[in-house]
Amino acid sequence: MLTTPVRQLGESERRAVEQLLDLDPYAGAQVAERVAARGLGWWRSEGRVLGYGPRRSLESVCWLGGNLTPVLATEPAIAAYADLLGGQERLCSSIVGRADAVLGLWERLASTWGPARDVRPNQPLLATDTVPTVAPDPQVRHVRRGEVDLLFPAAVAMYTEEVGVSPLSEDAGRGYYRRVQDLVRSGRAYVRIVNGEVVFKAELAVVTRRTAQVQGVWVAPEWRGRGIAAAAMAAVVRDALHRFAPTVSLYVNDFNEAARRVYERCGFRPMGTLATVLF
Repeated sequence: MLTTPVRQLGESERRAVEQLLDLDPYAGAQVAERVAARGLGWWRSEGRVLGYGPRRSLESVCWLGGNLTPVLATEPAIAAYADLLGGQERLCSSIVGRADAVLGLWERLASTWGPARDVRPNQPLLATDTVPTVAPDPQVRHVRRGEVDLLFPAAVAMYTEEVGVSPLSEDAGRGYYRRVQDLVRSGRAYVRIVNGEVVFKAELAVVTRRTAQVQGVWVAPEWRGRGIAAAAMAAVVRDALHRFAPTVSLYVNDFNEAARRVYERCGFRPMGTLATVLF
């Protein structure tokens, strides 16, 4: 008798999945973008979407790919996902989502999937639908297609500083380079360049019909403390609201007080708390 109501979802349930993801448009943004782009056919995607609940009343979904991302996962859903996943080899590089779901999953999976390289239990999730009152930096602009090689070292520096490992350690960075290239081609990478050097960068790593999610915010070390970040972020938010989505969202480590002050100045408001487990 099947006792765990978790199943892999297919294209026939796409509408139900999209309706459920609309209930948590910020924490579920990455999953929503992938579903919109590739649907639920696993052969056309880089991951699978698991569902919890009866077929006529889907309660939660969980993306399983390079990341593991539970969305709207109640305590029973968390237990059910963990029961299924605990019997499988860990292939994801992180677990990320609402803090209660991520930490609940990790509590159940740590004995078989651990140890983790890092656990970040408190990452404020922020969003805004308002153009910032901070004057935008006129020197912040989209990265041009021919500037990928100029942006890439800054992207590597940001990733290494934020995640704690270099993106060059896997496949010599080819996959990460393609990701940066794709963001530039889609007009979702922003930069400020001074004397041929990147001093600020940010990307809209996720774009859905509900939100544009900013990631990869970075200021060159020698430019930190000069007060350029708020105006630069204001330029990014203004453009993202104008060109991509009705809201802009992001999440930040709770200990990054300087960044949190910048985001507050740019009008971001709390929308909950995420957590990340890194492997």
